[in-house]
Amino acid sequence: MIRLALAEDHNALIDGIKLFLEYEEDIEFVGFANNGKILCELVRLKRPNVVITDIRMPLQDGISATKEILQMEPHTKVIAFTMFEQDGAVKQMLAAGAKGYILKNSSLKELLSAIRTVYNGGTYFDPNLVAPKSLSNTSKGILTGRQKEILKLVALGKTNQEIANHLFIGKTTVETHRKNMIRKLNLKGAGELLRYALESKYNF
Repeated sequence: MIRLALAEDHNALIDGIKLFLEYEEDIEFVGFANNGKILCELVRLKRPNVVITDIRMPLQDGISATKEILQMEPHTKVIAFTMFEQDGAVKQMLAAGAKGYILKNSSLKELLSAIRTVYNGGTYFDPNLVAPKSLSNTSKGILTGRQKEILKLVALGKTNQEIANHLFIGKTTVETHRKNMIRKLNLKGAGELLRYALESKYNF
């Protein structure tokens, strides 16, 4: 069961999302918040496994709230939900640990897809949002062809098993490639590899 919390400072939008999702049998709303401070308290009390949060909110913004939430509950999946399309906002939310990024003008079906994708261990990047330009194109010369294939699938939110199935290779082979990419690109772990993949997805 997906235990979902939503932070948004427009009640009409909250009502619309709640109405759309209330008949989804795999989703249970545990609460709503109109600012980041209330959201953090909600997470502390209700422990949702998926959180949708606006970036710009009163008292505490979504970036700061995301960092606090993941310190409290590291396994919580956070989706940024915003009107902002600037590279800076995307990068800051990814750096804070968000696993999804979706624009408010996207369809509610897209939002539902994002919720289920991140809950199942993937990442979701709004198809209407242009990914930030990569800070480095060094992967073109460093990574092997297979590693580039895997990196593209990482950017699409695929799990190790899904990547293995797609490429007809073993899951442990995918895991080994990911570790080697982290080492080659001087990254600090799986989270940074994900951010690198998202930022580079249009630059291969």
